[in-house]
Amino acid sequence: MPETEPAAELNEGFSEPGATARPWTEVADVLSETEMFWLSTVRRGGQPHVTPLPAIWLGGALHFCAGSHEQKAKNLQANPGCVLAAGANRFRAGLDVVVEGPAVLVTDPARLQRLAALWKSRLDWDFTVTDGGFRDPAGRLGLVFGVTPAKVLAFGKNPYSQTRYRFTR
Repeated sequence: MPETEPAAELNEGFSEPGATARPWTEVADVLSETEMFWLSTVRRGGQPHVTPLPAIWLGGALHFCAGSHEQKAKNLQANPGCVLAAGANRFRAGLDVVVEGPAVLVTDPARLQRLAALWKSRLDWDFTVTDGGFRDPAGRLGLVFGVTPAKVLAFGKNPYSQTRYRFTR
């Protein structure tokens, strides 16, 4: 899927005077360059579950891997809605980005091959593509999920700003 540039909308109520909407290119850079994200899902009973994990931005979606036995995978099977967050751990510098959307299982062999190559080149993780996911060197099966954003929020600093990005599909 080609990446389309979303419409940006500055939330003036959460932005300093004079702040402007951050350009999508800056947000896309954060998504492309960040190695670790915080994934938030919801357990069947409604309790939140948050965990750090590596993710790869490719083709307008964030991709991550989870074992089918892991809590995050179980949560997503029951409710695919999730949030991935990344950003700077600084109060007055950087750009924090929050991606909301449904996590969809990736099973296309060509896409899985491309993602496995990116995991190797960026994170030095060795995955073999199998039917429906990845297999690691220890033989464990990993499910691969892709999150195409339904909504993205970017929180700028210096000046403080909040920008919402709307996607037309």
